[in-house]
Amino acid sequence: MSKFIALCQFLLALSGCSQSGTTYSHRVQSNEETLYSKIHVQDGVSRFECVDSSSGQCQYTLYPDACGGLASCKLPPVQHFAVARGESRQLAGLVDFRPCVTTTAAIPGADCQPAATPH
Repeated sequence: MSKFIALCQFLLALSGCSQSGTTYSHRVQSNEETLYSKIHVQDGVSRFECVDSSSGQCQYTLYPDACGGLASCKLPPVQHFAVARGESRQLAGLVDFRPCVTTTAAIPGADCQPAATPH
């Protein structure tokens, strides 16, 4: 029976069906800023879609999942890139990351808040 189940899973994978995946959605709507982004991660491939952005771009900063979204994390971002409004970008090989999405090119902290400026 276990061989039959494994065979079924294999055939589903070949046909493009998968049983797992993670989707992130970021949406901000205010008088000053509009941002709507979708990220879908499945089978080691991440698709970043900038649906709308008041600046014309969605800025993505990806932190290691080990940071846990904490501002005190000292690990550097895994990736930082921009995607134009209405466009998407696909990257393979990214695993265990936490995305931060903004409308500005400034790199946020691991908690996705604007980085503190030294006084």
